[in-house]
Amino acid sequence: MSTAKAILTPAPGAKFEKGEVPTRPLGPEMVAIDIKFSGICHSDIHQARDEWFEGTYPMVPGHEIVGLVTAVGENVSKFTVGDRVGVGTFVDSCRTCEPCSSGNENFCRTGNVQTYNGHHYDGEPSYGGYANAIVVDQNYVLRVPENLDFAASAPLLCAGVTVYTPLKHWKAGPGMRVGVMGLGGLGHLAVKLAVAMGAEVYVLGRSASKAEDAKKMGAQDYLITSEIYESHKNFFHLLLNTTSADLDLDPLLGTLKVGGTLVYLGLSGNPQSFNAGGLVTSLRSIAGINTGNIADTQEMLDLCGEKNIVSDIELLDASEASAVDVAYERVVNADVRYRFVIDAATI
Repeated sequence: MSTAKAILTPAPGAKFEKGEVPTRPLGPEMVAIDIKFSGICHSDIHQARDEWFEGTYPMVPGHEIVGLVTAVGENVSKFTVGDRVGVGTFVDSCRTCEPCSSGNENFCRTGNVQTYNGHHYDGEPSYGGYANAIVVDQNYVLRVPENLDFAASAPLLCAGVTVYTPLKHWKAGPGMRVGVMGLGGLGHLAVKLAVAMGAEVYVLGRSASKAEDAKKMGAQDYLITSEIYESHKNFFHLLLNTTSADLDLDPLLGTLKVGGTLVYLGLSGNPQSFNAGGLVTSLRSIAGINTGNIADTQEMLDLCGEKNIVSDIELLDASEASAVDVAYERVVNADVRYRFVIDAATI
């Protein structure tokens, strides 16, 4: 059995430590990847700390993975040794349910196989990208454009497609005003992608501390959320909430144009309430999404290659496993601009 060096947490809330975990066999459809970089997503923190649902331990988080192909199974036609590739939030799906059959594997009704903290259909646990190797079915591997900075492209595999999916679905483009709530790991990529798609983009935040960054990324303006309820009524076609804050929904919905949509990408963990009158009188909608499908992920990566879009990152030396613990605390405290990426060579 082949193994990978990894940074893992042995139990809920435990400190990270170094160890080894098994990799999947190199079957006919499988691609072996030498991991070069892996992003740290806020959802990694929730799962490592067992805050969402009962986790599987030891846990190796990480679903923003980029690396080089080192071997391929006999039936692999999409990749060859040496290719620059990525792996996102899931590594398999049933392939037979209605969503899978229509290309929406992210909504697999059987339950897709999460890249980590899940189980493959044979019952074996899945281990993620805080490691130096992974083996994945070719149908769930993405091609990373050659021109993109490799480390800074890692967060595109989750954060990038998470914001791209609603932008595509609601047809962000010229003539559309898009508001991005929060300029963090998700939000900064939402700004870059929405600008690249031709939309008029505004960033909404609680303070002006990131206003300069937002404008450098292409935003038209940076707005203080609590100050726009009157001045920007009926203004946005689309609002993307990338924060985990509780929202004052009624006045916020009033900033949407007729037919406008508020999309949840971040969750506060608390029930949110609103007056339905704000929806029915103006054809407004509230929606949500947590990731994208394989085709949209590749489409997003290709767009990023065309427009040279990558994440703003802080590269993490993980020679000591405790560096991940420190990074987690900084993410929770919003003390990173804008995404940590682990250098797998240091694992």
